[in-house]
Amino acid sequence: MSPCRFCSSLIDKYVKADQKREQEQEGEMHRNHDHLRNVGLWVVQGVLAALFLFAGGMKLITPVEVLTLMSPFPGEFIRFIGACEVLGALGLVLPWALGIRRELTPLAAAGLVIIMIGATVSTLAIGGGVLVLVDVVIGVLAATAVYGRREALRVLRPTAPRLAAAAA
Repeated sequence: MSPCRFCSSLIDKYVKADQKREQEQEGEMHRNHDHLRNVGLWVVQGVLAALFLFAGGMKLITPVEVLTLMSPFPGEFIRFIGACEVLGALGLVLPWALGIRRELTPLAAAGLVIIMIGATVSTLAIGGGVLVLVDVVIGVLAATAVYGRREALRVLRPTAPRLAAAAA
């Protein structure tokens, strides 16, 4: 017994409509996930920017003599780290907010990760104990910003045809 051609076409129509509805729902869920991810990254970037602006700013306005007394490192080096922290804080927010050279945001976050690795090692070296956890958490947050904004770095990656042309 063969199926009715009218019934099968109606069934196909409803099946296709159901598939289309499912695809639209999946697309909307993906957009919501991307939006939440973006909001989360903005929160992380904002908190890190505020933290590094404050910490770096304090290192820049504190007299070098006081910095030398507070740290085993030379005051000029601490001042340099402060300048790097302020620039990193600005780099976390401004490129992405202004939409200009967005690839600088993950690079700034990567620079702050390097600073926090140094802070972790130096805290351990002077016997900071549990205080090292603060440095580790801040470093992990900065690494999260690097990872979350990594798609902006695709602009910097050379493609295979350009490499082949440069080698020739």
